Amino acid sequence: MRIPAQSVCTAIRDDIVAGVYERGGRLTEELLARRYGVSRVPVREALRTLEAEGFVVTRRHAGACVAEPTEREAADLLEIRMLLEPMGAARAAQRRTEAHLKVLRGLVRLGQERARRGQSEDLRSLGSWFHETLVQASGSPGLITLLTQLRHKIAWMYAVESPARPVESWAEHGAIVDAVARGDAERARALAALHTERATAAHKLRAPRAGERVRTSQHAVNTVGRQI
Repeated sequence: MRIPAQSVCTAIRDDIVAGVYERGGRLTEELLARRYGVSRVPVREALRTLEAEGFVVTRRHAGACVAEPTEREAADLLEIRMLLEPMGAARAAQRRTEAHLKVLRGLVRLGQERARRGQSEDLRSLGSWFHETLVQASGSPGLITLLTQLRHKIAWMYAVESPARPVESWAEHGAIVDAVARGDAERARALAALHTERATAAHKLRAPRAGERVRTSQHAVNTVGRQI
């Protein structure tokens, strides 16, 4: 049975985000096909998709390699998200369904309960689920695609600290849902903008692993033994 290229793409992307493949490292079709138990055809298609998303670059004489984003490129991603997340919340206020509201309210209840009890281990996944549902409620396929790609790339480039005040963070989630439920697009936008701005401060650029190169300009540099 032919494995869809989309499934192969997801697997490779997840491994890039998890650090299985170091930045700048080669991605050969033969080895990838062997790793994921597929032919080279879906691997080739997946690499084209990942190149369009910015996770992979093609180099002369080397072929497909994991991209090496600059610090400026990483910072740009957070700024772009600060523009798009509020837009998604405003659209959700105009287009959400009762099913969306049910899921969002359920997530807020779970998040607030775990935050009060100090059960921080589940809060990150609940938060991700909340924001994914919120953008799904926007009813905008283009916006959903952009924000999904942004989240993958931000998770690849940044480590995220737990909120210093998780109860307050989940109160903000609740306020956003209330605005969405009332159909108040401007309030939903404003609340989401404030929440995203505060959350951005918890993102710390990941330090390179031993032997991994990170670009701080348009040229790659070897950072072995250096602190950045």
